[in-house]
Amino acid sequence: MKKTLLTLAVMCAAVSVMEAKVTLPHIFGDNMVLQQQTDVRFWGTAEPSSKVTIRPSWDRKASVAVFADADGKWQASVSTPAAGGPYSVEISDGDRTVLENVLVGEVWFCSGQSNMEMPVKGFDCQPVEGSADVIMGAEPSVPIRFCTVSKATSVTPLEDCKTEWMVNSPEAVAGASATAYFFGQYLQKILDVPVGLVISDWGGTAIEAWMDRETIAGSFPEFDLSFIDRGEVQKNVSRTPTQLYNAMVAPLLPYTIKGFIWYQGETNIGRPEQYRRLMSAYAGMMRERWENPDMPFYFVQIAPHSYGDSMGLGAAYLREAQLQSWKDIPNSGMAVTMDLGDNDCIHPAKKREVGERLAQMALYQTYGRKAINPYSPVYSSWEVRDGRIFVKFTHADGGLSPLGHLLDGFEVAGPDKVFHPATARVSRWDTVEVYCPEEVTEPVAVRYGFHNTAGASLYNLYGIPASPFRTDSW
Repeated sequence: MKKTLLTLAVMCAAVSVMEAKVTLPHIFGDNMVLQQQTDVRFWGTAEPSSKVTIRPSWDRKASVAVFADADGKWQASVSTPAAGGPYSVEISDGDRTVLENVLVGEVWFCSGQSNMEMPVKGFDCQPVEGSADVIMGAEPSVPIRFCTVSKATSVTPLEDCKTEWMVNSPEAVAGASATAYFFGQYLQKILDVPVGLVISDWGGTAIEAWMDRETIAGSFPEFDLSFIDRGEVQKNVSRTPTQLYNAMVAPLLPYTIKGFIWYQGETNIGRPEQYRRLMSAYAGMMRERWENPDMPFYFVQIAPHSYGDSMGLGAAYLREAQLQSWKDIPNSGMAVTMDLGDNDCIHPAKKREVGERLAQMALYQTYGRKAINPYSPVYSSWEVRDGRIFVKFTHADGGLSPLGHLLDGFEVAGPDKVFHPATARVSRWDTVEVYCPEEVTEPVAVRYGFHNTAGASLYNLYGIPASPFRTDSW
């Protein structure tokens, strides 16, 4: 009997030691990238009140110790060096956990719906242009790392999610978000530092699904949140507020990042005024949750697509809301894709251009690479002189283009509010001259690219298309 009791005691002690081992959320793991030259957050669980020590290999003398609270939770900040690696990070409360092949560089959070989710290899029957070369040419030695959060939903915020950091191998690159990957690849090439991408996306989802309860309840009473108090998981994930935030964003907090990129909007077509408010609230929420009120936010204006009506205006209104959001949100930028759309497929194949335009804005605005202005020309004013309309644009560094070519997509309306196609051309540096069609003798409004499938004909000097616009508010 005594021998049995002794055996049980030993087993219990072993279990206690096992339980005491530090546990980390899945966002921490081998191959991860930590943000350079800052204090990065580590957190996890351990035996209550136990001492947890973090020892980074880049400076073993600069170990950090912290005590777990009564619930076993702990959090600590560790100073990181300039970009480099690979390193290891040892985390111990007496029983060691070692994270290997860790890089230090630039870390970005990438989120949205299906056009962010679309992998480098493409969706079934929907390719990504140039994907074969990118996948076959991927080298693990290139310091690009990424982790993709597995799809999940929750009524309340979760503390962990399923994800794993991947190296830049062909197999891993094939399944990574194309927009995010091309963004990271461009940054890595130009900055020559490791780049880490935390990817959290789900096709067909509305922006409110990616927002937390406090933000929705505080500013958007039109959304019914009573299901949360009842603990009811909703079937319509795409339009249910908070469920994706809870399961696919909250568990990543507060992993230290440089900024975030966002490609979403198609599911919110039909609600442009609300979307504008949601966008500002979303950006503010993300900055608040990451405790960085000026964190860079770069997003994509949705591309041309028919949405069942090629001359419809639903997508045009949503793009207008996104343009207004760019003006509303400090330290933000919008990648215009009017030249990259596909009228018949909602997932355009030209994802490299999207990712690189996002990266160019980050390089210009966040990293101070000012050689070119990567922003789209944006309408600023118009006036009528001698029967012609002169439309001015901002972000016309180097002049609008193409000079001398006729431009498609301009329309003019008179007092009857009926729009007619108009001839236009670049007249000088920042101005387009629009000639009134014969049906309009008294112009009262001008539009450019303002329908679902409108393409691009007006660019800046560097090939960035102008954002569509309208001067009316009908």
